[in-house]
Amino acid sequence: MSELLDAGRSVLVAIDFQGKLMDLVAHPRRLLAAGTRLLKLADMCRVPVLLTEQYPKGIGPTHPEIRAAFDALTTQKRTMEKTTFDCAADPKFAALLDELRPRTGGPPRQVVVAGAEAHVCVMQTVLQLLRGGDQVHLVWDAVSGRGADYVRHALDRMAQAGAVITNHESVGFEWMRDKNHPRFREMSELFKSGQPA
Repeated sequence: MSELLDAGRSVLVAIDFQGKLMDLVAHPRRLLAAGTRLLKLADMCRVPVLLTEQYPKGIGPTHPEIRAAFDALTTQKRTMEKTTFDCAADPKFAALLDELRPRTGGPPRQVVVAGAEAHVCVMQTVLQLLRGGDQVHLVWDAVSGRGADYVRHALDRMAQAGAVITNHESVGFEWMRDKNHPRFREMSELFKSGQPA
């Protein structure tokens, strides 16, 4: 599948950007910076956002940088606590996705996925979304986990299953499509601040 993203069919799912995990993953600064930018891009393009937290009582709340960007969103947004590793195994997940971006019977819904951990919650969720008929665009620079090899092999497995591997800048340009988009200048300024390290 090589279809471009369409902001009118997209929903962003930000999985478990949580305190204790953020201290353990590979490239934590890149993960947080790209994740924050992705949330800002979703807001610019009016793409709804679903933020999940895995057992926050044990793992801790969403990282303050991600939480601040999420709280600042003016687009539709929802949060969900879970104990299942696969977000889709919790019935609330499907209900919230359908609320934020209902399936129309036309082209499939496009789910843009970011978060942690690549080889656990992200991968299980992506595989189930694909199985359910959604298109999945996986934002590699906004995905991480404990150990670079775990992340690399998880990305390979998700790609083999049919996920599109992309990056946060490509997502922004695909959602906007045209330099005459009313928020293009804002996106351009965001990207001029350099690549997340």
